[in-house]
Amino acid sequence: MSSEKHIEPVPSVVEADKSKPIFPLFTENANDGFSRRGEDEEASATCLCGKVQISVPTKGPGFKGTFVCHCTDCRKISSSMFATNFTVALSHLKYVRGKDGVKSYGQSETIGSPRNGHTMTEYWCDHCGRLMYRVSSGMPDVAFVRVGAIDDFSLHESVLKPDIELFTKDRVGWLPPLEGVKQHATTWLGRRSSL
Repeated sequence: MSSEKHIEPVPSVVEADKSKPIFPLFTENANDGFSRRGEDEEASATCLCGKVQISVPTKGPGFKGTFVCHCTDCRKISSSMFATNFTVALSHLKYVRGKDGVKSYGQSETIGSPRNGHTMTEYWCDHCGRLMYRVSSGMPDVAFVRVGAIDDFSLHESVLKPDIELFTKDRVGWLPPLEGVKQHATTWLGRRSSL
């Protein structure tokens, strides 16, 4: 486990040794991220201000899968052209600190829940606004977490590397399909036993 305060920023994530944890320094209050490897693999996700920190599995029964999503929800929420996500069993998502500082917002008219009665709820830090995770009432036992929220950047290129691309029908034309990744025009939900 690596959990000491990280005081030196990584000069280049691209050039860093990814066999070891990589914790870029963001702020003085958000520099205590951790990752555990081995039998019970888990990692932290910390908001920008450091007030909220969660722990999620990166392997094992609580870890469900990784994907890139090009849907309109992910575009709007991430303020980008796509989002890289992973899913975990909500029962395996643990608050390290700051649960009382988390706010939520639910909406029923989303790409994942159009006119079907489901609500997608976002959970974020009430101080810095950092999205921590999302939960759909259609899959209430699953949390959708952004890969970029994970503090240990070495995991982004290993266990959290996406294996599916969703809503490719909405992918921008200048972005090619990810090599070696399954492609789905919309979603795989309902056609796959695990997320």
